[in-house]
Amino acid sequence: MSEPSDAAVPGATVARLPYYLRALRDLAAQGVTTTSSSELADRSGVSSAQLRKDLSYLGSFGTRGVGYDVESLASYITVALGLETEHRLAIVGIGNLGHALANYSGYAARGFQVTALLDADPAVVGTEAAGLTVQHIDQVAEVIDEAGVSMVVLATPAQAAQEIADRVVAAGVREILNFAPVALQVPDDVVVRSVDVGGELQILAFHAATRAAAL
Repeated sequence: MSEPSDAAVPGATVARLPYYLRALRDLAAQGVTTTSSSELADRSGVSSAQLRKDLSYLGSFGTRGVGYDVESLASYITVALGLETEHRLAIVGIGNLGHALANYSGYAARGFQVTALLDADPAVVGTEAAGLTVQHIDQVAEVIDEAGVSMVVLATPAQAAQEIADRVVAAGVREILNFAPVALQVPDDVVVRSVDVGGELQILAFHAATRAAAL
């Protein structure tokens, strides 16, 4: 297995790496020690050619006629994704969605820990969720510093999201996962990943309408 390629890894490739890692961990849990590009691609929902191209950005992997060593490739992708050390998260907005995100059981296995919860609602501040006490958003800078937060999850209403994003960025956070249905304006060195459930459903509605029109 070679050292990582010097070429920049495309964003679309980075977005697929977690799926490769999940498939590899599933294989390892089943006692599988080696896998082929076709099997790993099938489990990841991509073509074999796409899988090989994506991995080529990271280095040279696999042995012709043998395949990929599952544990080694999983470890390599873990490092490539920056998951060899734990990332601490703060969730802002502890409504129904925020509660669900706080109680998600898969963080630890993927290298994350929720260490802080914040909200602006006096009726929510001081309550507990997932074993943590919800703190007021006005304390966001201190909470981020004291809890060692490196990433923030925004589960706020759309009208509050930009202001909160500005505050967490000012507190030093450079990675944000945004569930609010709004396009955040952030500095160039800040990475935002947005999850728009309504938008995804509208895309499905388009495909449903297209299929119905073809009948």
